[in-house]
Amino acid sequence: MRLALSAGVRPFARRLALLGAALLLAACAADRPKPTPLQPLEPRIAGRQVWSAQIGALRFPMVPAVRDGVFVVASGDGEISALQADDGRLLWRASTGAPLAAGVGSDGRFTAVVTRGNEVVTFDSGREIWRKRVPSSVVTPPLVAGERVFVKGVDRAVHAFDALDGRRLWTLQRPGEALTLAQPGVLAAFRDTLLVGQGPRLTGVDPLRGTVRWDAPMAQPRGTNEVERLADLVGPPVRVGDRVCARAFQSSVACADAARGAVLWSRNAAGIHAVGGDAELLIGADASDRITAWRATTGDVAWNNEQLLYRGLSGALVVGPVVVFGDSEGYVHFLSTATGEQQLRLPTSGGPVVGTPVLSGQTLLVTTRDGGLHAFRPN
Repeated sequence: MRLALSAGVRPFARRLALLGAALLLAACAADRPKPTPLQPLEPRIAGRQVWSAQIGALRFPMVPAVRDGVFVVASGDGEISALQADDGRLLWRASTGAPLAAGVGSDGRFTAVVTRGNEVVTFDSGREIWRKRVPSSVVTPPLVAGERVFVKGVDRAVHAFDALDGRRLWTLQRPGEALTLAQPGVLAAFRDTLLVGQGPRLTGVDPLRGTVRWDAPMAQPRGTNEVERLADLVGPPVRVGDRVCARAFQSSVACADAARGAVLWSRNAAGIHAVGGDAELLIGADASDRITAWRATTGDVAWNNEQLLYRGLSGALVVGPVVVFGDSEGYVHFLSTATGEQQLRLPTSGGPVVGTPVLSGQTLLVTTRDGGLHAFRPN
């Protein structure tokens, strides 16, 4: 986990916040028990790896973009690749010429990433067409939709650019806590509304004008200092119909009706990675990797699983009757959404799984920190 400071923090407050962040990170590393050993598992479903590929090492939790049967991925050194989802065939490759801090967003034609130098770099079918600088660092993947590129900085400011020429269309800056989470947040589309995580609040924004349509508190931050009150929404969110659900960092999981801008329910849950879900359940792992399933309509707990404690689980993805997690030893775990029982376990190259698995058709893709792309097809 990483923390960042918004612009405008006074020097003394900045030092205090950095000290709190350092103490929090040290405590997380020192107190975490060893991963629970894996027990022998008799597969209950079939599944296999169908292809693999290698990109440069990942220095950020890259979540591949999925569009029209294509995975678009980006490495830490600035290489972007588009791969056919069903067989891994390379469609195009491009480079920013600079290390990346966030990526990747794509609508199938336009693809955008952000460099460590805070440059938004946009490609048209693999050909670079423009780059523009934003004032703060970026860790959330850009969103490309409606011939616009939307970028959210760690200062919670949202910038909209014309995808064709890079013209800045608007910027939305709202006040908030000085300390922010340097981990991918919520930036998604819902009908004609842009969904933005602004701290613990899910905000509906007019994508044409950059004005706020509604604001929904997904968590109620508690604590005596900025570190304890940190509760930024973690992406990617889960959307089923009008319902959008997400985790608030170390605070809660919650669902909102994005058509009305109203919170449906919120439950305390101290986790740091994205949840997965479908029409029936919302599923995620907490800070100790205890997996919980909540009923999507009410927030009531459906089941828990403690067989993978302290294994460094990734974000979750629900694929039909199973929910999928990667772990820090490179294993991919398939659990029954109905009961939480383990159904299948498949290995990758051994590097830690980062980000959140994604799905295109019947092909599931997970990424590892060493830059491995591993495509699976569960049955």
